[in-house]
Amino acid sequence: MSHARAFGAVIFLWSAPFLSFAAPKPVPCAAPEYRRFDFWIGDWDVSDVGDPQPSMRIRVERILDGCALKESYRDVNGMVGESLNVYDAARMVWHQTWVTNRGQLLVLEGGMESGRVALRATETARDGPILWRAWWIPQGQEVCETAETSADGGKTWKSKFDIVFRKHEP
Repeated sequence: MSHARAFGAVIFLWSAPFLSFAAPKPVPCAAPEYRRFDFWIGDWDVSDVGDPQPSMRIRVERILDGCALKESYRDVNGMVGESLNVYDAARMVWHQTWVTNRGQLLVLEGGMESGRVALRATETARDGPILWRAWWIPQGQEVCETAETSADGGKTWKSKFDIVFRKHEP
């Protein structure tokens, strides 16, 4: 055996333990539960239901290797907000943390109900807790979001907003 061939055999035997023949690692956040909110991804013009004039521009994008969604919000009155949305596999719930340039914070949690994402929250207010419930409903190329609040522990509910997301036309 030549010295070159012997040297090559030694190098191969030395490097063999470093070669990986194991199955590929599973992709994080690849389970179908992580894709349940993907219908919301996009660049949207948003208006109140029944009003064709957009009052908001909202962008929703997949971030962190597909493990979360980031919402960026801007309305015509200067309010700017962002939310971070993630599926918590350990608790099997969707979680949203929403904040604005006006110091507002809302932390919602929930999941899929009848083909729509349903999230709930308790907002701490000066006059006592405000309960929130909100739904994101895919409707063809649009998404409807409806929210209601209750100041009496859920005995009565009133509409907070009812909006429709339409793809932004550049």
